[in-house]
Formats: sequence, structure tokens, C-alpha cells
Amino acid sequence: MRKLTTLKLKLFVMVLFACSSLATFAQGWPNQYGGVMLQGFYWDSYSDSQWAVLEKQADELAATFDLIWIPQSGYCGGQSMGYDDLWWFNNYNSSFGTEQQLRSMINTFKSKGLKTLADVVINHRRNVSNCVDFPKETYKGVTYEMKSTDICANDDGGKTKTWATQNGYQLSANNDTGEGWDGMRDLDHKSENVQTIVKAYLDFLKNDLGYAGFRYDMVKGYSASFTGTYNAASQPEFSVGECWDGTATIKNWIEGTKVNGVIQSAAFDFQFRYTVRNAANNGNWSRLAQQNDGNWPLVSNNQDGGKYFRYAVTFTENHDTETRSNAAQDPLKRDTLAANAYLLAMPGTPCVFMKHWVAYPNELKSMIAARKVAGITNTSSYTNLYSSQTYYANNVAGKLIVVVGDTKKVAASATDWTLALSGYHYAYYLSNELDIPWVDLASGNYVGEQEATLSAVTKGSGYLCYQVNDGEPQRASQKATVAIPLGTTTLKVWLSTNPSNVITRTFNVTEKQKFDIPSFCTVAEGEVCAFFEAPLSWTNTISCWAWDDNGNYTGGTWPGVSCVNLGTSSRGNAVWKWSWNQQYTGTTPTQPTQIIFNNTEAPQTADLAFENGGYYMQDGLKANVVSVGSVRMDLTGTVPVYYNLQGQRVDKPARGGVYVVKEGKNCRKVIFR
Repeated sequence: MRKLTTLKLKLFVMVLFACSSLATFAQGWPNQYGGVMLQGFYWDSYSDSQWAVLEKQADELAATFDLIWIPQSGYCGGQSMGYDDLWWFNNYNSSFGTEQQLRSMINTFKSKGLKTLADVVINHRRNVSNCVDFPKETYKGVTYEMKSTDICANDDGGKTKTWATQNGYQLSANNDTGEGWDGMRDLDHKSENVQTIVKAYLDFLKNDLGYAGFRYDMVKGYSASFTGTYNAASQPEFSVGECWDGTATIKNWIEGTKVNGVIQSAAFDFQFRYTVRNAANNGNWSRLAQQNDGNWPLVSNNQDGGKYFRYAVTFTENHDTETRSNAAQDPLKRDTLAANAYLLAMPGTPCVFMKHWVAYPNELKSMIAARKVAGITNTSSYTNLYSSQTYYANNVAGKLIVVVGDTKKVAASATDWTLALSGYHYAYYLSNELDIPWVDLASGNYVGEQEATLSAVTKGSGYLCYQVNDGEPQRASQKATVAIPLGTTTLKVWLSTNPSNVITRTFNVTEKQKFDIPSFCTVAEGEVCAFFEAPLSWTNTISCWAWDDNGNYTGGTWPGVSCVNLGTSSRGNAVWKWSWNQQYTGTTPTQPTQIIFNNTEAPQTADLAFENGGYYMQDGLKANVVSVGSVRMDLTGTVPVYYNLQGQRVDKPARGGVYVVKEGKNCRKVIFR
């Protein structure tokens, strides 16, 4: 064997390293990946998903998420979510901002460790002026233009071919390699010209605009082999396909992306989404362990022994499955936080829906933090602990127990587990083997004074140490409760046995503001009701959906029952009232625990905690309107007088307390600010 010279050896090593790097990328999705993705848009999110708006949130987003999937970013000829794509190279002044703003956002995200996924729409493409023409674009001195012969022969059920023949054009001789779609021209991916342009387009997205990977739209529209071909050429760090179907079809699609025996793309786990939705919407948590129409989720232990965990991007809602105007879908109607708690505890790569993030940022931050300290990845194993209609629990990777439903039915051993998080219908326990400090309250913005619970998640002898702002360090045993007052508070927590492992939380707390309730909002004695001040854009009759653990108070058929329009608030919005009419789908009604208001299907609020006589707006409960009922009080005088809910007069109301206040001869229930 000839000896290599030093120069040749260096070149050999460089080539070997380059090849190994390419092989690492060409795996469809990273193995043992612990990241979490955010879908940074919803349908018609033209304000919230502006590039400049998202960039301003870079610090908060990067502190929680590892990936963000944004809308298709090219210009589509008008206001558009991007699924009628037109320009691929030369025009990036889209409905979400300018090309300069796009580049700035991607670069800012990248500098903070947040990677961006492009929404890639290559199944079909919009035309410029007639049925078969496409834009001519020049990039890096090369002109790219698709021709009529790049359109599938059977496009639009043959209608396109009929038009082309009548007008002197010719289509491809090849039929579509996947499912057809009549909205726009289906591209013939067997065409060498189409393949050349797609490869150049993906290179532009990745190496010019700076995207880390791709979310492929409507991949059932063309053969999976082409996704493999394109990824093998472009080498994205992340790739996920929208194969909206049953599990067998999704698995076949994943396998179909192989190049030289190597899978080239992950896929969205639609059956995970449907399983979680069905469990939550039906109030039957045992459905998490059941098939959905004969399908197990990709991350189910009941199929393939976890073979596809790595390639499963899990979610509970997206822009297509949410209910939206003029496109009634099948949304998650209740237990949004519980559904997300399950999502964020399980293997696969979780993708959080933007509307859920906006509604519950601090809760989701805490869940994601727990997932990461437990070391959960896309390939983690799990075992089921309990499965019943009212509660369900999994042990994931031996480090985290997630409970959904009636969490009181599950109490993990205090010797081995520490309760880390709990909320309506969800709880997380962390293994004491982790030997870490824990804070249940995430960094963020809060309204009203808070309490943070600190825990020593350990089997060792270490005790808790914590410091509030620049104060003296404090000691506790295994747990401590720290009051978080108005203003900005920095909390540091560590274990005495490992002072270098410090958790830092920063809280910005503002005071609750007095809220004006219209005088026409009244509650009769014994009435169960709620009020909703609708946004101006909610022009339909408002519907109410209310429930508890055992049944539904609004008919049990989405979107619930219609509310009554009472009038207009001082803010110019219509005010609606729901009053319970004694219907109940369970056996022993009391009053709801949760409530949703919707614009007759869509949009809808998040899950809101029900308070009788509560006055709600889109972002939640604002105040209460409740009659004094049987509480007796003196109705003379003009100075406000406060009574507790037992009818006792209170001279010094406590901040945050609920009281009946008498002003002149009028009485109302208030939260004292």
C-alpha cells in the first residue's frame, strides 16, 4: 500500500469529514433529538406572524423552543398564507413582511439558537396570467422557468389538458405520481426541469435565506421518492412531511423517502393528534391507549417497537385541523393544557400550536422545561402505568410521569418521585434520581402576585438553597414556597450538594386593573351563567360550550348553545350572556368547571376556568357579576361597604379577595384590587 503524503492525508480527512457530515444530515430527522418545535402561525395569522413581530419575541421563543416553523415566505400575488405559491426566487415581499425582515428574523433566531423551518409547497404552483404559465426567475445568473410541459397530464381531472389543447399548449406525457388536487397546477416531478428548479429552490432557502430545514406541504400529491431525492441533494438538517393519513400510509411514505437505504424525512404524526383529541373531547382518557379508526400513532408502543419514534413530529392542533371561518374542522374543544401536557411528555418531536402558546405561554414553558430536565427525546421509551376513562398515566424514559384526567387518582411514591407541575387535568412527576433543583413557575409576565414552589428533586441529602433578587441566600428542606410580588423578581435555586447547578427564573408581575362591567349584566339568585364581551371581529352569534369531568352543560354537540346579546360595553363590543337551562349530559350536575366561547364554530377562546357570573373576554376572565343572593346587609349610606361571601362585614379587604360590595343601594361581587 502506498503511503499518503501529509497533504493528501489532510485532503482525505477533509473529504471523509465532509462525507460523514452529509451522512449525518441525510437521516430525515436527528436521532435522540430533545428539541421542541413551535408552529409560528395559524390560519390567517397575518398580524401575529409578521416577521418583525416574531423577531421581537426572539429571546422568549429561543429560551423555550429549538425550532420554529413559519409560513411559506414567497410572494403569492396578494394576501395569502402561502399555499398558492408563485415566486420561488425573486420576490419575498409576502403577506408577512419584506425579504429584509425575513432575513433579519431568521438570522436573529439563528444567533439565539432557534432554527427556522421553511414551509415548502412543491406539489402544485400558481400560474401568472393563464392556465399553464409560470414566472421566469433568475438566481445566481441562472434563469429558471417551468413550462406547460411540467404540468401533469391528468391535472385537474383532465380539464387543464383540454384547455391547453384548445389554446395551443402541451402538457407533460406523465400522469401525477400522487393524489391530484384541483386548486392549482400539479407539477410533474418526473420532469428534469421541475427537479432542477426544485433543487435550486431548496438550495436558495437553506444556503441563502438561512432556513435549517423544510416542512413539505401535501406530500401525498407526489411520490415520496422525490422528497428523498430533493433532501439528498439539499441536505436539510430537519425535514418533515405533511402526510395527512392513517399510520400505515405515513409509515410507507417515510420508507418511500429512502435514498441508498437511508430515510430522508420525518412526518407529522396525525394519528397522535386524533388520539389525543378524541380522548380530550370525549372525556375518556383511556382512548389514549386505543387505536383511532384502526390506526396507532407513530409513537405508540403497540406497533413496530418504536421504530418510527425518531421520525414522528407530534402535535395536538395545527392551522388545518383548528376550526376556522368557512372551513369547519374538528378541533380540540377542551382540556387544551392536558392535551399539551401529554404531547410534551411523550417521545417524538412535539410541535406546539401558536394559538396554544399565546393562550398558555407560562404553563407550556414549565412543561417544556420539565421535559428537558428529564432528558426526554424523540426516541425515548415509555410504559403505561394506568389507563381508565377518568385518568391515564405514562412513565416516560423512567424520568417523568405524566398524568392526565383526574390527577388525584395517581400519587407517585414520594421516595422516588417529586410532583413538579400540576394544573387542570394534568400533572408531572420528576424522578428523584435526577438530583436537581426545580421551580414550578416559569420565567415570564404575570398579572397579580404569584407563588413559586421550589423542590429538591433528589434521593440524596442535599437541601434547597434559594436567593430572591440580591438578598441573602435562604435554606429549606425538600420544598419551599416563595411569594413573587409586583415588579421584577429574580429567583435563583440550587441544591446544597451541587451549587453550580443553578436554576434562574425572572418574573415580571403587574397589578390587576379594575375592570368596568356594564350595568345590564345581572345574575338572578340561584342562576348559573357567564358573560362574554366579544371582539369586534366576532360578528356571528356567540356560542357557549361548558362542561365538568362528568358531563356537558351546553348540549354536548359542538359549538354548544347560543348566547343572548345583552347590549354593548363601554369599549364598543357586544356583550353576550349564557345561562344554564338545566340540560346536562351526565347524571349529577353542579356547575361547570370549564367554559369556551366561540363565534359559532370559529374563532374560539382557550379553555377557561368557569366562575359563576364570570365576565370574560377573549383572553380570559376579567371580573365577576353575582347577585348578593341571601346575604343580608345594610343598604343605607353612600360609602362602599365590603362583605365577605358569608355575609360578614369586612373593614379592610385583602388584595385579591372576593367580596360583595355595597355602593349606595346597589350590590355587586368584586375581586378587591
